Amino acid sequence: MLDQPISEGPYSSEGLPVVVLTGEIDLAAAPSLRESLARLLSTGQNDVYVDLLDATFLDSIALGVLVGALEQCRESGGDLHLLVTEPRILRVLEITGLSSTFTIHGSREPLLRLRPRGSGARMEEVTQQ
Repeated sequence: MLDQPISEGPYSSEGLPVVVLTGEIDLAAAPSLRESLARLLSTGQNDVYVDLLDATFLDSIALGVLVGALEQCRESGGDLHLLVTEPRILRVLEITGLSSTFTIHGSREPLLRLRPRGSGARMEEVTQQ
């Protein structure tokens, strides 16, 4: 069951649109993930960051949601960035051929380097227990 599926968090002052995923991201979490991404994209954001650093699993349904958001970002001239180090998630991306499709980062460093000065950010959190 989702625990606080969408909440503000530590990126609120970083100036970047970020969705933070924790735990197992599967069929149960996919609707909240889709909603969070749609909300960010509807505000005109075309560069979105999905923080998977605390995620332990990503299933094909959630992966499909990410692919859909990636397509939307790129259609508007942006990109969907994945922050991920979990070997199982990286393996899924590799097996599906998506490791070369997504922009993948192994830390939160891009968020610190790329944040605009003086602007607010939107951060959505999807937690699966």
